[in-house]
Order: sequence, then C-alpha cells, then structure tokens
Amino acid sequence: MNSNFTTMSPRTLRSDLYSFTNQEKRTAPPLVISVLASLLDRTISRNERDIAIKCDLKDERIAAFESCKVLDMSLQAFLERVFRYARVTPPVYLVAYVYMDRLCQFNQGLQIVSTNVHRLLVTSIMVASKFVEDLNYCNSYFAKVGGLSTEELNSLELNFLFLMGFRLNVSPTVFESYCSHLEREVSFGGGYQIERCLRNYMCGVEIESKEPERREPKNQLTRVL
Repeated sequence: MNSNFTTMSPRTLRSDLYSFTNQEKRTAPPLVISVLASLLDRTISRNERDIAIKCDLKDERIAAFESCKVLDMSLQAFLERVFRYARVTPPVYLVAYVYMDRLCQFNQGLQIVSTNVHRLLVTSIMVASKFVEDLNYCNSYFAKVGGLSTEELNSLELNFLFLMGFRLNVSPTVFESYCSHLEREVSFGGGYQIERCLRNYMCGVEIESKEPERREPKNQLTRVL
C-alpha cells in the first residue's frame, strides 16, 4: 500500500452514531456478512500482492473512490457496523456483491484494494438497499454510517451508477447463481443456510429483465477463489 496513505481510527468513524438511541438494540449479524468479508479480504490480498495492478486513476469516476485515509477496521467489522445502524436485510449484501462484481467487469481499470473498498462497499450497499427494499434510510444517514459527508456519498453514488451503466437489475436466476457461488466457492460451515436464508427473503419476488444476464459471476471478486 502506498506510504502516502494514513490510517483512520475506528473511534473517529463510530462516535458520530453513538447518539442514535434507536439503534442500540443488538441483533446477531447475518452469516452472509462473514462470507462477503472473507471474499473481499482475499480479493484485496491478491490485488495488493500484484504491484503491477493499479487502479486507473485517470478515470475520475474510479479515482473518486480512492481515499488518502484507510480505515483501521476489518471489513467484517465495517459490514457489521452497517448492519447494526442501517439494518439492511441479507439480500442487500448479496446484491451489493453482484454490483461490485459487475463494476469490476465493466471497468477493467478498477481494482478493489484497501484504499477504496470501504467507499465501494457503503455505496454499493446503499444502492442495493434502494433496489431491494421498500423503505430505506436517506443518503445522509448512510454517509454517517460510512464516515463520509453527504455531499461525498451523493457524488460517489452518481459515479457508481455511471460506472455501472445503470445496470442494476438482478434477476432471480442471477441472484440464485451468486448464492450458489458463495456456497460453492467460500469454504464456510453453514453455507447452505446462507443460500436458504437469502432465497427465503426473495421468495415470491420476480424481477423482470429485458436483457439476458450472466448465470455465473466471472470477475476479479471470483477469480481469487
């Protein structure tokens, strides 16, 4: 990692939400959080071992996700923080994973590393929440959860949508294929429960697609496994 980058204390990130008393009730985070964190940790390790791989910072939209400060918090702890305060449902994390995979496929200059993963995560989860759920927190709240300003997250969301080509639809077939991928590729006791839980959440949900979608994830998030 570039020596110009500094770390940011988790205390700095967390303190702004301690006054939110309606979020004090603790609930065990869903299993998909551990699986997604493990998958991303392995992806980052792979990318950062290869010094020849660097993000294309000439693309302003990709460069926007780079930060000069790296959060000194594990990805699992960060995802658990999102769950604790934003209470997004398990399918949101799966759809966010689909989005990050697509983002890397559509933008070959983008590599997921320590300096961009937290911004990518909070943005993809927020966009996925808007796509999957009927009720959502506003951007300003997600910004506080992610340790960003509202203006910053608004800009990241716009960049994210354009980098994605606004291709946000996730059909039931694609959703199930990614569930199966997490089961098959991530060695995690209870993987079947992950898939069953996610499918139960999506039961009865039919999302129409006007164009064929890939049945299997095929990009840097999966090649590392």
